[in-house]
Amino acid sequence: MFDNLVESSSHKEDISRKGSFVIATAVIYGVLLVTFFIAGIYWYDNHLGEMELELTTLVAPVPVPQQQKQEEQKQEAKPVKQEQNVDVRKELIADVTRTELVPKEVSAKASDVPPVRRGVTTVVGNESSNAANALPAGPGSGNVVSAPAKVQIADEPPPPEVKAPPRAPISGGVLNGKAISLPKPAYPPIAKAAHASGTVTVQVTIDENGNVISAHAVSGHPLLQAVAVAAAKGARFSPTKLSGQPVKVTGVITYNFVAQ
Repeated sequence: MFDNLVESSSHKEDISRKGSFVIATAVIYGVLLVTFFIAGIYWYDNHLGEMELELTTLVAPVPVPQQQKQEEQKQEAKPVKQEQNVDVRKELIADVTRTELVPKEVSAKASDVPPVRRGVTTVVGNESSNAANALPAGPGSGNVVSAPAKVQIADEPPPPEVKAPPRAPISGGVLNGKAISLPKPAYPPIAKAAHASGTVTVQVTIDENGNVISAHAVSGHPLLQAVAVAAAKGARFSPTKLSGQPVKVTGVITYNFVAQ
């Protein structure tokens, strides 16, 4: 009986010793884990600035302007251009082959508006263009015409008339033989009483039509000069031309008076 009691007491001490060892080991491991955890925190905090970290920023979406949206809608809704089926002219000008149409005016300057095409419907517009799919001319309503009834072409102003400069009178010498009409002077009674006689020379100027426009005596008896000048003014001559142009002529007419 005592042997069993001794063995039980020894066994109890052994178990107690083992339990204390296990508890001490667990406490040591726990202290070490806590120490490593705290040391890891301090180490991470010290080396945080040396680490390469990415900073991600969340940016809100940019709103699209309303005007840009409207422009995009307009571009999408572009109408399809329809091809015209009639010719358009600024003014209606007939083709030169239309000989039955007599133009009102004719100009040497060519028009920049193309003529109306035969058999194609043409309308008056702001610009000149030909139809892609020409519509044949025919009866209908509206402002559509097949060809103009009259052609109006602006005429250029006539060139200014160039007037030839007036020519100086030319000298014709003695003009008695060139006269087509040479009246004879009357013998004045006072000259008869004085028995005046001799040759009287009259200087005359003849215009482009052959008429005497000026006359004056240059020599002769004074009592005979007046009747000589009056006779000279009634003389007529043929027009004198120089290079095809009529000119004035100066010369003298002589009258011989015989005493009576």
